Amino acid sequence: MKYSILILNGPNLNLLGTRQPEVYGTTTLPDIEALCKAKAEALGVAVTFAQSNHEGAMVDMLHAARTDHNGVILNAGAYTHTSVALMDAISSTMLPVVELHLSNIHAREDFRKKSFIAPVAVGQICGFGAAGYPLALEALVKHLDSTV
Repeated sequence: MKYSILILNGPNLNLLGTRQPEVYGTTTLPDIEALCKAKAEALGVAVTFAQSNHEGAMVDMLHAARTDHNGVILNAGAYTHTSVALMDAISSTMLPVVELHLSNIHAREDFRKKSFIAPVAVGQICGFGAAGYPLALEALVKHLDSTV
């Protein structure tokens, strides 16, 4: 495989499909994983999926990614707007990270417009629902290709 990419999902994303479908859609996390596996196969990359509702566990997974992966797609959920710890973990790994959101965080409540992840990410994709995940994979692979 060309690259190994961690797709890390944060709090409440395990409830996708039933949680606020008017905001997040009806696609489940396993559905998203299937989309990503198909896109990864087409791109010739390996993907690993993880989800946690716990900030410290996500920090640990980002640290571990340094030795196992070439980049990360991160949907940090609500931690996007609150977590200096995740921001610092991303900076510490020195891995390229694409910030991802199902909804358009810039068109929602004011507190969602502030991202602690954006300043340390190579880019941000938001507002395209589940389709954002394969877009993020393609963007990250193109970024990795450009840095080789």
